[in-house]
Amino acid sequence: MDKNKILDDIFNDDPEGILNVKAKAVVKNADDRLLSSFEEINSFYEQHNREPEPSNKDIGEYKLYSRLKSLREDGNKMMALEPYDRYDLLVPTQVEINSIDDIFSDDSLDILDDDGLGLFDFKHIPKETEMPDYIAKRKPCKDFDQFEHLFVKCQDDLRNRNREITAFKNEQQIDKGYFFVLKGVVLYVADIGVRELDKNKKMNARLRVIFENGTESDLLLRSLSAELYKNGRRITEHVDKFLDNIHNITEKDKESGHIYVLKSKSVKPEIANIHNLYKIGYSTTDIGQRIKNASKEPTYLMSEVESVAVWKSYNMNTHKFEQLIHNFFGHVCLDIDIYDEKGKRHTPREWFVVPLRVINQAITLINSGEIVNYFYDKKSEMIKSK
Repeated sequence: MDKNKILDDIFNDDPEGILNVKAKAVVKNADDRLLSSFEEINSFYEQHNREPEPSNKDIGEYKLYSRLKSLREDGNKMMALEPYDRYDLLVPTQVEINSIDDIFSDDSLDILDDDGLGLFDFKHIPKETEMPDYIAKRKPCKDFDQFEHLFVKCQDDLRNRNREITAFKNEQQIDKGYFFVLKGVVLYVADIGVRELDKNKKMNARLRVIFENGTESDLLLRSLSAELYKNGRRITEHVDKFLDNIHNITEKDKESGHIYVLKSKSVKPEIANIHNLYKIGYSTTDIGQRIKNASKEPTYLMSEVESVAVWKSYNMNTHKFEQLIHNFFGHVCLDIDIYDEKGKRHTPREWFVVPLRVINQAITLINSGEIVNYFYDKKSEMIKSK
């Protein structure tokens, strides 16, 4: 007797469908789905021996290209998939580098993907005559938790206008602890190696740069500078640190005076209702002594004042320093007539309608000599590059 025929008869004679059992589907979790999606990209590479490209003809390849691009922008996913990255697809393929133009055209530093905005293109970009032997790559930052709070604080400072985004001017602005914006992504210079002359006889150093998307790179200082010249901006220090660079005073330095900022205590509506009204002045004497008779002097708007900021000045003509500040904020100078006790009219020229944080920034820019590259925008209440 044919046993196979008997079994077939049994299975075929199952009107209730009892023996028709389907395999139970396995439910995938998020990690399984992530790996599965990446394995499709690996399979494409195995079949075509290349990465998926943004093809207009093959929608399937375009989807894989977009997926790979998205994975490269997510530091956590890059770390999770690193053991399965058999073909180094999570790090863009390096092309042969023969000139600085090769770097700019292909973004071979692998710092960021192009955001397509084109807002910060510069015509005059310094040229390198010889490229370094080692080109840095971006990789997941395994201790990103030590830096994440710095990015959060920086974003808060920007929202509260305690920091500003300004033009990137030169590589001297790159230092440990500073933030920059490159193609729309914030980066932080976590460390700078030994500065030494490179093959072009220019000072250079290896950096540790952390990106807000959880990746990092060990590119060279001059390489980062070149990228920032092309598509970057710098983020200023917090306003509380703006004047640190003029506080390195020794016993050999000579004090020349004070720059001070005063706020009026006037109850007159035409003065009291003006927001961000400050007097910026210069004095060689104690500020307390200088303002003790403020209510009787037109220069203080015939009212009591309070001191809100004072800086000692060393090794400079402080009076000239004061004049520069007045010229910079001249278009927001208070225009009002004040009458003294004898009825004589006066027009004070040292009161300005400008936020205190902006005054702090202007003082620093004057001190560094960079003030000629900036102007104060009254509408946005921000200092901007020309």
